[in-house]
Parts: sequence; structure tokens; C-alpha cells
Amino acid sequence: MPDKTLSHTLVLIPARMASTRLPGKPLADIAGLPMIVQVARRAAEAQIGRVIVAVDDQQVFDTVRDAGFDVVMTSPDHQSGSDRIFEALTRADPQAEAQIIVNVQGDLPTIDPQIIRAALNPLEDPAVDIATLTVEIEDEAEKTNPNVVKVVGSPLSDSRLRALYFTRATAPHGHGPLYHHIGLYAYRRAALERFVKLAPSVLEKRESLEQLRALEAGMRIDAEIVKTVPLGVDTAADLEKARTLLSGC
Repeated sequence: MPDKTLSHTLVLIPARMASTRLPGKPLADIAGLPMIVQVARRAAEAQIGRVIVAVDDQQVFDTVRDAGFDVVMTSPDHQSGSDRIFEALTRADPQAEAQIIVNVQGDLPTIDPQIIRAALNPLEDPAVDIATLTVEIEDEAEKTNPNVVKVVGSPLSDSRLRALYFTRATAPHGHGPLYHHIGLYAYRRAALERFVKLAPSVLEKRESLEQLRALEAGMRIDAEIVKTVPLGVDTAADLEKARTLLSGC
């Protein structure tokens, strides 16, 4: 991506305290730092633009601020991370200087900064509204696991797909690779503004996959193919894995 584009990029990290499986998740200690601070560090190391954490809790707000990162308080009532980052965007950038918004989930403390950078690549094509990431599935069990979201896409190159559908089912049928979707997004600002105004769509509700709303509305999503799936921390076991991975940092 050109330097001018990078200067107009904003990385937003939604952090929500109310986690049913891992209460207080953003503040969980990992290698001496709260998880949300570890995520912010990885995002800053990507060096693609200003990093802002969008929170819904005063303790998390204070923790992020004290760690030296920009932070914005948002409503605790948001149903999705995209709604939270849109509120944060309007608060942090009311003059609409940022034209590319990267949404990094707040529970990816071990993510490789280069993967975050890779999410920008599909936006080199002006026809792309939203960019995301995917990894070819190698584990046979993941192919039939409904918790592993698959990207059904048309290959554009060895490193990119045009997303046609996202599903929890095993798809597409037949011989060939299957792709695990990584829920990290880079939006054009106009695309994010349009997306959050759309009502939940039929297929989105059926699959419980928010990105289908964009496809059903005719928006284009391209997925950059990367090598590894970042560890998402959803359970106590995931937390221990993250602690092990970052224990030497």
C-alpha cells in the first residue's frame, strides 16, 4: 500500500468486558501485561497507522490509557464489534481524515503484525469494499467443524480470493482446498458507514455470520491468503496457550 494510504489508516480494537466464557477477558494477564495491551502492541508493531482501543468499561479504559495507547469509551450495548468500532471512529476521527479502518479483534494477543499488514493488500483494488484474511485448512477435523468459518471464494491469484460466501458448513463440495476465515477486517470508510446502517440479513441470521450482511447487500469482500491462524482467546485453555507463547516476550 502507498505511504499516503497508510497515513490515512486507523486501527481500531474493540474490547468488551462481558464475556460469558472468560469474564474480564481484556484485563487477563499475559506475560505481565493485560491482554488488550498485548493486542494493542501487536497492532502498533504493524506500523500501518494510529491505533485506538474501543472499550465499554472504565477499568479497561484506564488500563489502556496508562499503557500509553489511545482509547475511546463506547456504549456497552453494542451487539457487534463493527458497531463498536464505528462509534469509536466517529468519536476519534470526526473530521473523517481516516479512509481505511482496520478492525483487529481484542482477543488476539499473539497475532503476527505482518498478518495485520496483509489485510490491507486487497484494498489495492479500488473495487474492493472490505478486505479480510483466510488460511488454507490442513486439519481434516476443521473441515467439518461448524466453529471454523469457511470462506467460499473465487481465486484471484495464489494469495487472494474474492469471497462469494462464508459458512459454518463444509464448503465448497468436491476436490480442492478449503479456507478458514480469520475475522480481521479492513474497511473503506464509506463501506463501514454503509455496513453499520444495514439491517441484519437473512443469511447472516441463519449462519450467525455478520459478514454475510455485506455480501447480501452487494458489497465486495476479498480475502488475502496467509499462512497461520492467530490464536483467539475465548477460554481459559486458550489463555494458557497465549501465556506460553508470549512468556519469552
